[in-house]
Amino acid sequence: MSRTVVVPVIRELARCYQAFQRVSDANIRRFGLTPPQFDVVVTLGNTPGMSFKELGNRTLITKGTLTGVVDRLAARGLVERLACPDDGRSTLVRLTEAGERMFGQVFEPHLAYLAPAFESIPAGERKELEARLRQLREALERQCNDDASPD
Repeated sequence: MSRTVVVPVIRELARCYQAFQRVSDANIRRFGLTPPQFDVVVTLGNTPGMSFKELGNRTLITKGTLTGVVDRLAARGLVERLACPDDGRSTLVRLTEAGERMFGQVFEPHLAYLAPAFESIPAGERKELEARLRQLREALERQCNDDASPD
């Protein structure tokens, strides 16, 4: 495939993500959270908690950064660390009562804040967009898996 096909798509995808991030991050900060803190709070919301490994896999936060984010949320009383009941070597992270309240204050309002941008695209086109993005993600994941496979 030629660069004239690949570069415009990559550029638009990056610009779309950057625009989403600017809008989303500005709203998240209004709640007194950083984007990584928001990511942890909403990932833990309505769960009994999860191990650091699972939390890292479900968020967009790198392992090294995750510890600091959890530390700062714990200092604010929003999360707590517990020994994992299934594996004493692992640590479970879960929302405190204050963290659950924060989740309730931020999750739905943030989705509502973002909704107009998504609703500006007709429903059928949104489904098509979602399908195309999934198709691209899966192709990239296959390529990554193929590259990681031993020859």
